[in-house]
Amino acid sequence: MRYWDPMPHLDAVIDSLPQHGLRPSLDQICQGKWDERNWRNVPGPFYGAMTDNCWVGRLHAPHHVLYGDDIEYEQEFLYRQPRTLAELQDVLVAMQEDPWAGWACDGDSHWSLNLVREWWRERGRLREWITAKHRRWIVSERADEREAASGLADYLAYLDGDLADHLRGYMFFLDNGVSPAPLDRVPAL
Repeated sequence: MRYWDPMPHLDAVIDSLPQHGLRPSLDQICQGKWDERNWRNVPGPFYGAMTDNCWVGRLHAPHHVLYGDDIEYEQEFLYRQPRTLAELQDVLVAMQEDPWAGWACDGDSHWSLNLVREWWRERGRLREWITAKHRRWIVSERADEREAASGLADYLAYLDGDLADHLRGYMFFLDNGVSPAPLDRVPAL
């Protein structure tokens, strides 16, 4: 139930990103706004807000990025927060590829224990959305939709599996500024 804080590693990982001209800065990559975030984003420091719909995120971070919106726009969102340096790099590369810079990395300053709990209480809505979208995409004529269906299956397995423990570890981090130690009591969802 440990929580890995990716934020202290951002500068080093950004320095290692593929460069398209000048070195990207965090401000260039993360221009998303909290009030525009996609409700499907898993709580944590990173989230997709008004991202482009060009479907490049899964090319770089297939175990973290999915597509979906309520208006057939299919914005990118994060369904799993990075837990290692390699995963952080994958997520940042995916974020860097968004031409609208609609990703953000200020989630820690917005999420609270109550907001995480509210998000978790809405997991039935999320499950319904994942299931309906998966039914459509798994039989799609489009190869990219069939590939994204595998991400939806992964998200559902995560929702039914380790996500609750990860959220409790994140809630402890939000409340204490450190990852929980093995004997620490973590907040309830």
